[in-house]
Amino acid sequence: MAVRDSGKNPRMRLFIVAALVTVGFVFLVFVIFRIQITDFKIYRKKVVDQLTYEYSIDAERGEILAADGELLAGNTVRYRIFISPQTIIGEAEKIAKNDPDAIKCDGPLDRFIADNLGRICGVDPEEIVRLAAKTGRLDETVVRAADKDTAAEVRKFISEYGLQRLIYLAPSSERVYLYGTTASHVVGFTGTDGNGLYGLEYYYNEQLSGTPGRYIIATDAGNRAMPYEYESFVEAKNGLTLHTTIDMRIQAVLEKQVKRAYDDSEALEGACGIVMNAKTGAVLAMATYPGFDCNAYAQLNDVYAGMLAESGYDEGSTGYNLMKRDLQLQMWSNKAVSYSYIPGSTFKPVTTAIALETDSVKLTDTYTCYGSIWTEDRLVKCSVLWGHGKLTFAEGLQQSCNPWFITAGQKIGTATFYDHFADFGYFAPSGIDLPGEGATQFWERSDFTKINLSMCAFGQNFKVTAIRHLASLGAIANGGYILEPYVVDYITDQNGNTVATHSHEGGRQAVSAKIASTVAQILADGVAGNGGSRNAYVAGYRVAAKTGTSEKIGDDEDARICSCMAFAPVDDPEIIMIIMVDHPTKGVIFGSTIAAPYVSAALAEILPEVGVVPKYTEAETAKLNVKTDDWRGMELSEAKAAVESKNLKCEVFGSGDSVTSQIPAAGSTVSKNGGRVILCLGGAYPEADVRMPDLSGDTAQNALARIEALGLNVNAEGAVDYDSASVFSQTPAAGTMLVRGEVVGVTFRYLDVADD
Repeated sequence: MAVRDSGKNPRMRLFIVAALVTVGFVFLVFVIFRIQITDFKIYRKKVVDQLTYEYSIDAERGEILAADGELLAGNTVRYRIFISPQTIIGEAEKIAKNDPDAIKCDGPLDRFIADNLGRICGVDPEEIVRLAAKTGRLDETVVRAADKDTAAEVRKFISEYGLQRLIYLAPSSERVYLYGTTASHVVGFTGTDGNGLYGLEYYYNEQLSGTPGRYIIATDAGNRAMPYEYESFVEAKNGLTLHTTIDMRIQAVLEKQVKRAYDDSEALEGACGIVMNAKTGAVLAMATYPGFDCNAYAQLNDVYAGMLAESGYDEGSTGYNLMKRDLQLQMWSNKAVSYSYIPGSTFKPVTTAIALETDSVKLTDTYTCYGSIWTEDRLVKCSVLWGHGKLTFAEGLQQSCNPWFITAGQKIGTATFYDHFADFGYFAPSGIDLPGEGATQFWERSDFTKINLSMCAFGQNFKVTAIRHLASLGAIANGGYILEPYVVDYITDQNGNTVATHSHEGGRQAVSAKIASTVAQILADGVAGNGGSRNAYVAGYRVAAKTGTSEKIGDDEDARICSCMAFAPVDDPEIIMIIMVDHPTKGVIFGSTIAAPYVSAALAEILPEVGVVPKYTEAETAKLNVKTDDWRGMELSEAKAAVESKNLKCEVFGSGDSVTSQIPAAGSTVSKNGGRVILCLGGAYPEADVRMPDLSGDTAQNALARIEALGLNVNAEGAVDYDSASVFSQTPAAGTMLVRGEVVGVTFRYLDVADD
């Protein structure tokens, strides 16, 4: 039986097949078009990614320089030296095939490289042979941190034998801080990844970091390096250089005095200081003590290490590690910028300026202080418990009378005071280019009551940072303009081109020039006269200063913060500064005794550094110290005349015609008052038969008389009004045996001054 074909027409089948082929062809064309045209970049990247090996080249971090160009933070370059095993294997195959383009070397290629590289780098050649045998590997490290001399030798070896694609050097930088602990809170430090963590290193991290470079090696399907034309090199772009306003000589002076203030008062919570240009706001120095070493930032300083050791925690325990971390954070904190504190009477110049500017109080207005005043619901005491008596407003500022300032604040009124407090910039950050600036803690306008005004008027019950406070006080110094503090003056690229500059356009005016000058002169008259800030006096200069003592409300209410701000010379200020000591425990706990003497000592060194020439009064000239010359080897008559020309008494010990030794030694500092030099002849020298007396608690006049009576010289520091000053310290210690004519160091201070 025949089977009938039930299929479709052959032509139809042919048409369907043709249609399918056509559709497939069109689809193929579409795919090819998409791959080669539309998505060409995507697929090319995939191919390149599969056939290339890329490693990063670190950019060198930018430097941080002091104002005179001294290097504060720089880099030590280290080199990672590595080989490309797969490329070495491929090149060895070419050598075995006698390829004319192959590298020429003695013996097997891997052994040749291992022996020479091992010798240069101090690495076992057998280890390099082992690394070179790793198939499929394009990067095996031989040395992780080679110095520049080793790197130079490796480069020479590579160049001599054409090993550019077999051996590589990748430079990287290690951050180095040349001064270690100096200005550490300003400079900051970087972490293990090279990024800034604190200070300028953190604030300007983006500018300092630069842009890493890249080295790309092309490989074939067998993971072998391809010819040079398939390689790519993108050079690293180094970071920018910061040129700061920090003057290293002024920084050293400030750090010395902040440490002295901390040590002498046995402060428990640290101390800090700031020195600024009174006209521009440039930060010339900034210090927090205790500090840290930028090169070993994780290591606790002696103070904090002692706290940890006394904690009772076992080393490595959870409690130990948590406490160590907390202490590290405290150690790194820049107290001058991050810490908000109650300013105390250092704020009174601002209240004075507001009162005079608004004509709420006149300088000639008087108030009688009985030692306390009732304000709203509380009795507020003055720093002088028995009262100051009758004072003008100017005298009230100089004597730091709290009741007078409460009275002045009430005359100003809450709304007016609040507005002017804002005008002085206290509600805004100072804008300094350092991280972590703290905020002012003040009342909201709706909560600013009369009792709050009473406390605020003499600097209590609100908090500011030292940098914010000093920037605002700058308006009293420079004719009424708030300072805008800054640390970086300008920034340059790796070719020395300036790419950014700090623009000093002057801060906002907070008070008129006339009122600012009036307040400044009142402060200076108080320092030169009988004011509470007279420990800030500096011979030869008109210094305006205000001291302050405040509670630590919300912290330890039994503790005090003592501070002193000053600017000089008052008629044309160059310098404005502040020193703040947190929780002093030794001495008379007032800013006038704990902080002011160190401000004075700092200004005495800083003002000549910035070119301000001292102008001594006749009385000051009579009390100046002099330095002794070297008179050894001179004829007696000549040496005696030279000594007397310095207004010093001259005594002779021994016999002979020429001087063989002298007391005190050449270069010693002695007072003109009672100063003497003993010229020794013929090799004779007196015995140490003078016992150093205990001068503690003595008046200045009595101490000087006792020293002179013993035939000793004195190097006097501090207060110069010997009628009211007292001995603060002496060197050497009581009981030390001395030779007549030796120099005794005595520091005098006014210990009967108080401030709140």
